[in-house]
Amino acid sequence: MLTILLTVGGLILFEVINSIDNAVINAEVLGKMSPWARRFFLVWGILLGVFLVRGLLPWLIVWLATPGITIMEAFKASFSSDPSVMTAVETAAPILLVGAGIFLLFLFLHWLFLEDKEFGLMGERFIAKHGLWFYTLASFILVGVVWAAVKTNAFIALGAVIGSSAFFLIHGLKENAEATERRMMEGETRMSDWSKILYLEVIDACFSIDGVVGAFAFTMSVPLILIGNGIGAVVVRQLTIGNIERIKKFKYLKNGAMYSIAGLGTIMLLDGFGIHIPAWVSPVVTFIIVGYFFMKSVRANRV
Repeated sequence: MLTILLTVGGLILFEVINSIDNAVINAEVLGKMSPWARRFFLVWGILLGVFLVRGLLPWLIVWLATPGITIMEAFKASFSSDPSVMTAVETAAPILLVGAGIFLLFLFLHWLFLEDKEFGLMGERFIAKHGLWFYTLASFILVGVVWAAVKTNAFIALGAVIGSSAFFLIHGLKENAEATERRMMEGETRMSDWSKILYLEVIDACFSIDGVVGAFAFTMSVPLILIGNGIGAVVVRQLTIGNIERIKKFKYLKNGAMYSIAGLGTIMLLDGFGIHIPAWVSPVVTFIIVGYFFMKSVRANRV
């Protein structure tokens, strides 16, 4: 029971911290929308973002990572304990873990090398000055993981390549969406309220992929992922409504999110290669990292 509570708590915290950028974008775009459109997004957007996107993604990931089962068998594996199907999922788990681990590590490294940030640790400023090294480092990591995986299971190597491809695909979608947002805020692009609602849903779906992929570092139990990510998504919606300016004051929370992503990605890679990591490690690591950067933000606000 303690492990379950830790896992759900870690999932909620990870979803909230990882979605801060999403909440900021939502708040800025909602400020440009009419009252009826804001109400529509905040009501129906929760249903779509929480129950549809975050509900379907874990199920689809389990199905895609387990070629030997049908969609319905993946659904059964997610919500039941059918021994034959569960065995197939457990066999395919390393493929999922390695692919998701690569995805998360690339997400962290891209932030560390190339994205604008508040410098929270020694060395970050130096690394940011050598941003183009991200592509070299990412290539070496991918080659190293594939080389190690081919020796044991070619499908694990394929999982690593898929994780890399998924990162660049999702990152491209995010960059395009952020460019659209900048043009919208500057008045260069005119969009109807319906277009803005659709835009926010696409953005939410992109950010939810990071959260769902990272959730598998906490547990392979889809019901727990749905509970943790669902509650976290509702919290993010509430932050969007009334507390976003307050959240912005904690300037190092984004750093906490990204370093926790690095930790989770590393745990997933180790687990995927057969190095067993206890279930409590992921939530504890997340709480420690986010707690450190939260306190760092508090101290910075006092200065």
